[in-house]
Amino acid sequence: MTSIVNLEISGAGTGLAELVDAVPSLNCEAEATIASNGHDLWLSGAPQTEIETGLAEASAIEDYALINGGEEEWLYNVEFSPETTDVFELVLEEGGTILDASAPNGSWVLNIRVDERSDASAIYDAFEDRELSPTIIRLFDTDSETSSQSGLTQNQYDTLVAAIDHGYFEIPRAVSMQELADELDISHQALSERLRRAYRSLVTAELDVTNEETDAASSPTLSD
Repeated sequence: MTSIVNLEISGAGTGLAELVDAVPSLNCEAEATIASNGHDLWLSGAPQTEIETGLAEASAIEDYALINGGEEEWLYNVEFSPETTDVFELVLEEGGTILDASAPNGSWVLNIRVDERSDASAIYDAFEDRELSPTIIRLFDTDSETSSQSGLTQNQYDTLVAAIDHGYFEIPRAVSMQELADELDISHQALSERLRRAYRSLVTAELDVTNEETDAASSPTLSD
């Protein structure tokens, strides 16, 4: 039975922590789950010059290249050093598929699809073995949820369905975030925000907390 696990892990040891130390306001979202020469990451939250200085000075980052961007958000292909833990490869090795990965506060927040719940346990143990302090935020079976039960708006539900139908969550992705945004006739930023709000709604519904409580929380991990 297919399940989804929402998991948070420490950025230390993954190459992320050093970058966030250099750029504390950094927001990070994975555009492509796996790439042979690195990972495609949308970086924002600071001026581009500050972000590129952090990329250049981080010893955990071997190379980077600008792919695309605008005034507030830039897509980079980032190659981490061999000594760092490759979060994406590790999840794949343990039988999972990363549907979404973001790091708004220096910790990775992952939404992972697994065929068996035992795979979720294996992924958790693999992160724990590497001292990445995993925390399971939510674990649910996909056939036991409806859009109303999970707190999704119709737009959020339709967007997630469209993302699945167009292969956005496949490995490798059949469409990029920009291509999916074009299909939905919305901007890249609007799609990114809608997906984040959808994940927040899923987590909020599972934890049975109010929006006011999540807005008042000091940690921005689950912010929209």
